[in-house]
Amino acid sequence: MRTRQATTTFEDQRIPVKAKLAAAWTSFMFLYVYVDILAFFKPGVVDDILVGVVWKFDISQALLTAFLALMAIPIFMIVLSMTLPARANRITNLTVASVQVPFAAFNAVGESWTYFYGLGVVLEVIVLALILRYAWTWPRTAPSATMATSPDRAAVRAQPT
Repeated sequence: MRTRQATTTFEDQRIPVKAKLAAAWTSFMFLYVYVDILAFFKPGVVDDILVGVVWKFDISQALLTAFLALMAIPIFMIVLSMTLPARANRITNLTVASVQVPFAAFNAVGESWTYFYGLGVVLEVIVLALILRYAWTWPRTAPSATMATSPDRAAVRAQPT
């Protein structure tokens, strides 16, 4: 005879906003990089690079420095999302993600491979929308009654939770 076992449920633990943001920026960075890497397989791209041209621009130290600076933005946002205090974190994520949306869309302008670049832009914008949502809906906490009425508020804040 078989005994019936109780059904187990999985605990869905709350993920901190900082972790959600860092994960989203990591996903964005991978999309950003893989669109560029996969674009090397587009006929003529490598040939142009070998003769020193990228998107009609001559390859130069300035161009590559600009590319590195643009790539550094999502990389630093991973770190900043985990380390900045909540208020600065929220503002930084809202600002940077808002700027990245039109930048992501610009990457598809004038491209002949509309499905490839279109999908890349759509996926990047979805992740950026998640970042904006996580930052915009960041939970707020009201000051506790003890902190508001305590004459030694600094001492109360200094205690670990």
